[in-house]
Amino acid sequence: MKTIDNVMLLAESVVKHFGQGRTQVVAVRGVNLEIRKGEIVLIMGPSGSGKTTLLSILGALLRPSDGRILVAGQVISSLPESKLPEIRLKNFGFIFQDFNLLSALTVKENVEVVLNLAGIKGRPARERAESLLRGLDLGDRMDFRPAQLSGGEKQRVAIARALANDPTIILADEPTANLDSHIGHEVMRLLREIARDQGRSVIIVSHDQRIKDIADRVLWLEDGEFKAITSRAEDAVCRMSVDRDSAFSAEYEGQTYYFCAQGCRSEFLADPTRFVEP
Repeated sequence: MKTIDNVMLLAESVVKHFGQGRTQVVAVRGVNLEIRKGEIVLIMGPSGSGKTTLLSILGALLRPSDGRILVAGQVISSLPESKLPEIRLKNFGFIFQDFNLLSALTVKENVEVVLNLAGIKGRPARERAESLLRGLDLGDRMDFRPAQLSGGEKQRVAIARALANDPTIILADEPTANLDSHIGHEVMRLLREIARDQGRSVIIVSHDQRIKDIADRVLWLEDGEFKAITSRAEDAVCRMSVDRDSAFSAEYEGQTYYFCAQGCRSEFLADPTRFVEP
């Protein structure tokens, strides 16, 4: 077992499969991952690559079929199911792409409910929720319902809720998927500040190419395993990330361009000037 002081989360040879026999699907294949204190790690990959499954395993929402997950040196992947809610409340804050706010509760109550689950109630819970919301510029929205908020405001409420129990690790599943580019970058800036100023580790899974610059490390997950991101290129037509080794390609003015499908390649060749910057 590794004992590096600033390693907050460690995944060792993690495998996750669903089903049995001929119908078995392997979603995660022997993943190894180290997450250090205060860093943002962005895990990218196409739809169906295993990103959300891996994030759920890291956050003790799913149990791996094989391998181990350690948080602050403790093996959590072999703990009994009865112990996992406490582990999740103490160690993890979760942020989801569709916000997962309770529509019947106010903004403040959405944050308080997480504190209540951890046994913090009454005035201490209210004061903690109010402090977090003010820190995220939501002081004038505390008594609003989620339906009265913009997308960016909803995601800031979700961040406040994720921070409520002072977790060491924030797990974010496509946190910018339902936000426009400007608001998405504002949300990522907040996560960057949280990691830097509060020493929390942040793990994000996304296919959003716009947020790569905010991360300390970018990892590429495909078919359930990490692959070298250096072998990837951007489709010149649809801007999707593709594997150079398996992608369609074409030459234009001495440069090679890569494509996710023959259709994109054909569209490019019909008029390359539409897709190549002068």
